[in-house]
Amino acid sequence: MMKRIYLFFLSVSFLITGCDYLDMVPEDDIKTVETVFEQRKDAEKWLLGTYTATKDLATNVAKNVAYFGTDEVTTGEYIRNRGYGGFKISEGLQMSQEPYGNVWDNVGSSSGLLYYQILRNINIFIENIDAVYNMTDVEKRQWKAEAKALKAYVYFDLVRHYGPIVLVPKNLSVDIDMSELRQQRVHVDTCFNALVRLCDEAAKDLLLGNQKPFDRKPFFSKEATLALKARALLYAASPLFNGNEFYSDFLDKEGKPLFSTSYDHEKWHLAALAADEAVRVAVEAGHALCSGTISNHSEVLNHMEDIEKSVISDFDNQEFILEWKSVAGFSELLLPRLRPEDTEHFNSAVLGSLSPSLKMVEMYYTDKGLPIDMDKTWNYSSRYYMGMESDPDYTDIVLTNADVLQLHLRREPRFYACIAADRTKWQRGPKGQEINYNLTVEAYKGESFGSQYDIVSSTVAQNINGYWWKKFLESELTTKEYVVSANRTLPIIRLAELYLMQAEAWNEYLEKPDARVYSPLNKVRERAGIPDVVTAWKSYSNNPEKVDNRDGMRDIIQREINLEFALEGHRFWNLRRWKTAHIELNEKQYGWNVLGENAQAFYNDYNGPVIVWSKCKFTAPRDYLFPIKAEEVLMSSLVQNPGW
Repeated sequence: MMKRIYLFFLSVSFLITGCDYLDMVPEDDIKTVETVFEQRKDAEKWLLGTYTATKDLATNVAKNVAYFGTDEVTTGEYIRNRGYGGFKISEGLQMSQEPYGNVWDNVGSSSGLLYYQILRNINIFIENIDAVYNMTDVEKRQWKAEAKALKAYVYFDLVRHYGPIVLVPKNLSVDIDMSELRQQRVHVDTCFNALVRLCDEAAKDLLLGNQKPFDRKPFFSKEATLALKARALLYAASPLFNGNEFYSDFLDKEGKPLFSTSYDHEKWHLAALAADEAVRVAVEAGHALCSGTISNHSEVLNHMEDIEKSVISDFDNQEFILEWKSVAGFSELLLPRLRPEDTEHFNSAVLGSLSPSLKMVEMYYTDKGLPIDMDKTWNYSSRYYMGMESDPDYTDIVLTNADVLQLHLRREPRFYACIAADRTKWQRGPKGQEINYNLTVEAYKGESFGSQYDIVSSTVAQNINGYWWKKFLESELTTKEYVVSANRTLPIIRLAELYLMQAEAWNEYLEKPDARVYSPLNKVRERAGIPDVVTAWKSYSNNPEKVDNRDGMRDIIQREINLEFALEGHRFWNLRRWKTAHIELNEKQYGWNVLGENAQAFYNDYNGPVIVWSKCKFTAPRDYLFPIKAEEVLMSSLVQNPGW
């Protein structure tokens, strides 16, 4: 009996943690399972608890290492010393003793529930919801479907962390022999099949998002579940999981393979069809890309506003397929720390020290929708010298008729919407006010955005490369009054991702790209304010044939994905599934001399960028999968991941 009570207390303890929109703290003491699943309100609290625990792992930037664990961002020692595991992973410091970004299991820990505790609680809900007396059968099926979809999400996130996992189709009886409790990991294809099956089962009973009442918006809808299915099948088709020679010797306890080393081309077809279905249902449910702004004096500004709005929501953004509240976001790290004497804009709570890497700055396209080194109309060789913008359309975007680095001129709207660069403009408050909130980013030492220090130190927050992220920041809210702990949502899945899933999957499946590749890609490019992909490459590039073949389009699509979802936690996983992380994540990070007091000093005498961070390390194949905690491996007899 004591064993049964202990296991139940482990399952129910998640209901007494702090909360936000999703959390509901029980008013009564811990109850038995039978009591919890007598009434609708108690069953709902249980389901809310499983979603809350899951979304905290997804949206808390301190816990979700995908936000800071890649080369999209750079910062100095001050922020790195605050305990963000993503930075430790990016420096090659992952370990099996106490893994950074561990989401496997942590019974006995005080750091909150991880996935196998959450799975146990989801299973308890699925197995007991039918006992609730004051719910209709239809509502029970819908809630059970919401639980199944969440279970599929948990499986998916476990697989992209660890590869083969232990599946938990139902909770084990507390009376079984201890030897039977030691469940083993199964083939990664079996894992993908299980989560896809859960998505199919859930989708049958789920409502479309526009049919759900507001208080159920954070729960999986039909279109969100189909989007998750499409994403999972895309991963299953990708090189990390599809014919990966890295894992030819990765075997279970009985010597059976946990990965297939033979490539299955048909997996791309399954992913493409799933993406098509997800798009069809999402559009049917009223989802659309944020677009159509016409209130500004230039088309570039209109597109910039669309791009800004595409990632900001409070359950009211038509582009978001799935969104969850975040109580540990990163606006304090992004917002600029302006000078204290600037009383209209200074905010002592912000740090402004999490920067876009120069790699990301240079990755964004030109105004023709091309890489800066592939656009024959853009002066790539002069990118580190000063230039000048005189077109009035760029008023309020860059400083006109003045010296501006060529690298910052004639870039795509996503660049100006997402990146604050020296001598560009940044709207940091409402338009049309007596106070001018359209600030010029002046980044030299001693200037409004520039360093106030004589050295780059680990004891104070500093911007170390001369760039700031704008993404996720609302330009109409003043820096002075910005609430850095605002309880906002973060996008888990956006419609733009579904379009790019279509483009990627069809490109990999077809012998030659056609409209099934170009059309969804162009939807995203159109909203971004750049020419369609064929026009851009055929008319303006120095390699016009690149759009005619699979390999060329693969490069183009992957870059589009990196740009569209910068800072959203996608690149961390995409570089792994594409098996390019060992190429990309061992590069030093560059920027400008932030202690320079004038253009020549700041821009290193125009000799190119300087190294600002060099501790970047990714070891292949070890780092493609996370380690299971060594203690867990020892206690459960699980097979550890290769290299750990």
